[in-house]
Amino acid sequence: MPVNPSLSGGVALTAVCVLVLCGCSKSETETAKPSGAGPAASAAAVQPSGQSTCSLAQTGYPKIDLKTAKIGFSQSEKEANPFRITETGSIKDQAAKLGIPSGNLLVTNAQSDLNKQISDIKSLLDQGAQALIVAPLNSDGLQPALDAAKAKKVPVVTVDRKVTSLPCTDYLTFIGSDFVQQGARAADQMIRVTGGTGKVAILLGSSGNNVTTDRTKGFKDKLAGAPGLSVVAEQTGDFDRSKGQAVMEQLLQSHPDITAVYAENDEMGIGAVNAIKGAGKQPGKDIKIVSVDGTRNAVKLIVDGQYNAVIESNPRFGSLAFGTLQQFQDGQPIPATVIISDDEYDETNAESKVANAY
Repeated sequence: MPVNPSLSGGVALTAVCVLVLCGCSKSETETAKPSGAGPAASAAAVQPSGQSTCSLAQTGYPKIDLKTAKIGFSQSEKEANPFRITETGSIKDQAAKLGIPSGNLLVTNAQSDLNKQISDIKSLLDQGAQALIVAPLNSDGLQPALDAAKAKKVPVVTVDRKVTSLPCTDYLTFIGSDFVQQGARAADQMIRVTGGTGKVAILLGSSGNNVTTDRTKGFKDKLAGAPGLSVVAEQTGDFDRSKGQAVMEQLLQSHPDITAVYAENDEMGIGAVNAIKGAGKQPGKDIKIVSVDGTRNAVKLIVDGQYNAVIESNPRFGSLAFGTLQQFQDGQPIPATVIISDDEYDETNAESKVANAY
């Protein structure tokens, strides 16, 4: 799937692995491995045949010029953690690289309020947005906003969290990570760093979105192959550092024999580090820690020996989001799901790759 050179911003769409999923995740052998060649690790573009796609002709939407059109970006959560900061920055940076006037990029933030995100998206449409990039707060609940966009024939690209609505009907495509694969890769690291034995606590992400569901499924399914490791506790920390710390403090009291923690994002993992220290134990040694995200703070903890492994969840959607929208405008078929390449950090590469973390 070639990218319009005028909108590549120097980063081709082949800087990610493009897949179309049809109710199941790509197998480990089929997924391109991260190269670690920089902040956006490159991987070969793959689009299996026989999968659903969407085109401008199918939707009947009007053709627009992205360089002169108004583009709306709806962020779901405040920029209080590295993932959201990098995600929003990536959208803004790519718009600037493409020469889109600053006044034509309309940005809102729902502050973790679903009703506000619905209102935000409708407001963007009222302001004349002709294309939307949306980071959904939850997988469910955005239908009223998607219906409003559809009524105005405005294409919607979703990033980082998948909605349960229909691609090419309610929205154009989803761009994000293979979250099941992230969980499976985290389990592989957990098995490695624990030697395949121990008692694991899971710090779950927030409920109501596919990220938490898929990262949990991938981890548990892969961990089932290591009978010496058992999950003894799991509780939500809502992807928040302070909540992750509070939950870990409680779990250490109720399950003092915990020897490993799987945190479904780095912020909760860092909260767990604080809780483990507070309990008089050594994180990374007495209690192994594996998480998902790829933030610089977590990768630095690996370097310091207080953390064991991190599976990256790449938040740099700018180039891919605008490139996908341009392909759609050029009349090319767009896959229902686009998978971005994710890197991985452990004690063997954290020091050399810390600059790649966000």
